[in-house]
Amino acid sequence: MNALLEKHLQEGTVIPAHPLALTAQRKLDEPHQRALTRYYIASGAGGIAVGVHSTQFEIRDKKYGLLRPVLKMAMEEVEQAALHRPFLKVAGIVGGTEQALQEASLARDLGYDMGLLSAGGLGDWSEKKLIKRAEKVAELIPLFGFYLQPSAGGRLLSYDFWRDFAQIPHVKAIKMAPFNRYQTLDVVRAVCASGRPEQIALYTGNDDNIVADLLTTFTLLVHGQQVSKRIVGGLLGHWAVWTSEAVNLLKKIKHCLKNDGNGMGALLTQGVQITDANAAIFDPSHQFKGCISGIHEVLRRQGLLQGTWCLNPEEQLSPGQLEEINRVCADYPWLTDDRFVRENLDRFMHAS
Repeated sequence: MNALLEKHLQEGTVIPAHPLALTAQRKLDEPHQRALTRYYIASGAGGIAVGVHSTQFEIRDKKYGLLRPVLKMAMEEVEQAALHRPFLKVAGIVGGTEQALQEASLARDLGYDMGLLSAGGLGDWSEKKLIKRAEKVAELIPLFGFYLQPSAGGRLLSYDFWRDFAQIPHVKAIKMAPFNRYQTLDVVRAVCASGRPEQIALYTGNDDNIVADLLTTFTLLVHGQQVSKRIVGGLLGHWAVWTSEAVNLLKKIKHCLKNDGNGMGALLTQGVQITDANAAIFDPSHQFKGCISGIHEVLRRQGLLQGTWCLNPEEQLSPGQLEEINRVCADYPWLTDDRFVRENLDRFMHAS
């Protein structure tokens, strides 16, 4: 990773977790898949994460064979955009060591800057074995650690794990998404105690606590010395929707922090509204079963997707979820970017 990109990562940015566009036959919908990437670029996002939970882990199944095509399409759109600003390309990496190494090699060869390494599906592995896996993957591509909540297929990981993980030289960032204050604090403490706190950027993946995460300065005692650390940006499924407003939100938060907390009260109020909206989209009432479909429903309404279909037919909106999405869209229209999408949809769909 070059110095400009690393500075961009450390300063904090908006990284949407890229969804998967499908037809009613559950085949890849290439026009809408490409339109989504164009939308994120035009929204001012500072990067994209592809092949992650929101992209559906099933893309790796041999019967679909979609991992490489989906990763490649996103890269093609970024290259076509010929951006004159830093833009991080993050690829999801999962599976045992052999699979993770194969995915890291693929991502690197396609031009991705970082790998978002998940321990999902490895619940029977020891933490030491997970560290060895991470060390090997980090030899191929810089790592973005990922604390995925158990409800979405992740596992609980200890403070000691995260301290050891943060000491791996090519770990550049960690996304914290346990949806839990105690476990989030474990990661922050571990990074502060790792000896590398200034080299690792912390990103929120806590879609239920986005604004408070970004406004907080964590000041902790490490070996008798105070160490302060902030969560500088977000790599979020929630930021896969209403992305241009997410970019505006992060700008407001950075302005607030530079101006002695001016406007913090209003931001915290908005943060509660965002959490309410996220509850409708991510479906915690049903253990997040409808979270991907919820993202799809918002994008469908805007014309960025044709429908809410997932590769797994059992993944769909939960009972009452549609009504909840209706409610938050009506209650908080300022959180949406419907006008932005409406004015640019034709360009997103038919870019040359």
